[in-house]
Amino acid sequence: MGGGNSTSVTGFILMGLADSEETQLVLFLLFLLIYLVTVLGNAGMILIIRLDPQLHTPMYFFLTHLSFLDLSYSSVITPKTLQSLLTSKKKISFLGCFTQLYFFIVCGAVECFLLSSMAYDRYVAICSPLHYPVIMSTRLCHALLAASYVTGFVDSTVDAVCMSRLHFCNSNVIHHFFCDSSPILALSCNDTYEVEITIFTFAGSTLVLSLITISGSYVSILSTILKINSTAGKKKAFSTCASHLLGVTIFYSTTIFTYLKPKESYSLGKDQVASVFYTIVIPMLNPLIYSLRNKEVKNAVVRIMQKRGGSRQLK
Repeated sequence: MGGGNSTSVTGFILMGLADSEETQLVLFLLFLLIYLVTVLGNAGMILIIRLDPQLHTPMYFFLTHLSFLDLSYSSVITPKTLQSLLTSKKKISFLGCFTQLYFFIVCGAVECFLLSSMAYDRYVAICSPLHYPVIMSTRLCHALLAASYVTGFVDSTVDAVCMSRLHFCNSNVIHHFFCDSSPILALSCNDTYEVEITIFTFAGSTLVLSLITISGSYVSILSTILKINSTAGKKKAFSTCASHLLGVTIFYSTTIFTYLKPKESYSLGKDQVASVFYTIVIPMLNPLIYSLRNKEVKNAVVRIMQKRGGSRQLK
């Protein structure tokens, strides 16, 4: 794996997304707007679910933590990216780089298993509606959540430790806008085969296990929906999982495109576009996906506003 914790660099330089000042300013304003929408959207989703008792269900329990993860995901990457775009400070310390990488992997791995838990929740709701309150108990929800976080932290710890032990002697310039595994591996001057196999195994296992759970859940859901006689019943059943299915499709398509391939396949342009999408854009889209087409969330907002209006009148 390359001779212990030996490295001749004390920090890295993030090249970012653009060279010209005009393009950097445009990207800064765009990413700042997206980040503000992300923070407001996800924090708002968490607040609405907390304030409305009718949303205290397993599905919204998982959705609360998905919003928290998206908020964390974006906050791990975007502030440093904004700083790099606005100023000439593109340097990041060795510790800072691997800290960013560590929490980025944590958020990604936890989100995979959280999306799996949400798929299982939808499976139980549609395929076994009468047993739903018993099966999706508070205890099971907390167990699924805890398992997601434990797996995420273990995955990230293994990846970060393996990569931090590499020897970086040729260059400290990362051709990316944040510390990601592929561009960091490209800087190593020793053989990264074992590290790549380790990362590929853990990342691949996370993706495959979560995809098997999600695919199995939706195959059963589709089978159940097709057995429903009425069109209205089919539409109602499908609407309960349409938002989750859309979120899963967007998240996994960009993740698989970026990570399930060897280091030699790393493409600066294509991978950066994909990375911008799943680190900056998707955290903004998720609250919109799960709220705009969701009548329960809309009704919850109305109830909260009415309650606030009523309390003001009493005063």
